[in-house]
Amino acid sequence: MGKNELEAMEAELRDPIRTIGVLTSGGDAPGMNAAIRAVVRTALAKGVKVRGIRRGYHGLLKEEIIDLTARDVSDTIQRGGTILQTARCQAMRTEEGQQKAAAICKKYGIDGLVVIGGDGSFAGAQRLADLGVNTIGLPGTIDLDIACTEYTIGFDTAVNTAMEAIDKVRDTSTSHERCSIIEVMGRDAGYLALWCGIANGAEKILMPEEKDFDETALVEDILECKKRGKKNYIIINAEGIGDTMNMAKRIEDATGMETRATILGHMQRGGSPTCKDRVYASVMGAKAVELLMEGKTNRVVGYQHGEFKDFDINEALGMKKSIPEYQYDIAKILAL
Repeated sequence: MGKNELEAMEAELRDPIRTIGVLTSGGDAPGMNAAIRAVVRTALAKGVKVRGIRRGYHGLLKEEIIDLTARDVSDTIQRGGTILQTARCQAMRTEEGQQKAAAICKKYGIDGLVVIGGDGSFAGAQRLADLGVNTIGLPGTIDLDIACTEYTIGFDTAVNTAMEAIDKVRDTSTSHERCSIIEVMGRDAGYLALWCGIANGAEKILMPEEKDFDETALVEDILECKKRGKKNYIIINAEGIGDTMNMAKRIEDATGMETRATILGHMQRGGSPTCKDRVYASVMGAKAVELLMEGKTNRVVGYQHGEFKDFDINEALGMKKSIPEYQYDIAKILAL
């Protein structure tokens, strides 16, 4: 008997889903509300109750659980952040916390749980699935660092927010003939930096994935550009590299060119989600409910090659994601 046939038989043997819980965990991301709204309304359309869990796994362990109606998610799709709020939860990393979370789900009759968050959130979902809670993960992170999917909820809005801010910095940098180092978020991933570097026409992109960063060579390039009469020099620095303030001072000392540091910070997490984040998050939310209704569990919804697909959480967490070398090569060529 094949794996797919075995999974289908197991799904048929499971009890039908009567109540679905939904939570957002880890860092917030624009589009999370669109996903919550889709989960709620898709479930209600199928005759299934929905319970919202406030403040992620932390709220689950504190039993901060409310019933959600279609009206509760009205007028939310355009709002940034998450109406359910979010939090980090160290207790969910422990076996005791995981068992308590599973018991609380059962206490409140939550047959299926939709977890919207990043890889840390999926690790918690994985453990709940092992403990008998039907669980589906949705990739909600501005970092775009989940390997099984080409899209994560919030990235499109965050990268557009950063792009617009960097455009403004370039305007003033040109006026003063400055070098500007602009730090974008992304934790240990350089996707926001790469996309902004290309979109903003940056002269240099610094990413954690680049192992051979040479600050001396960067200084030489700035001096060469200055000789050619270039009026500004934009460096996009990824959060995973950091040291932006000190780097600006070192570059100014080495080049004699006035250098300013700008850390965009958490402004990248906020704001009204773009059309893409609203639409894709909505489709993912609806698909999560459909998967639960099919009796599936321990799955992550992703987007690959133009299609929304689902993956085993264990496989998804084991995948590795790297920066597209072709895009990075193009960024270098265009910066000449």
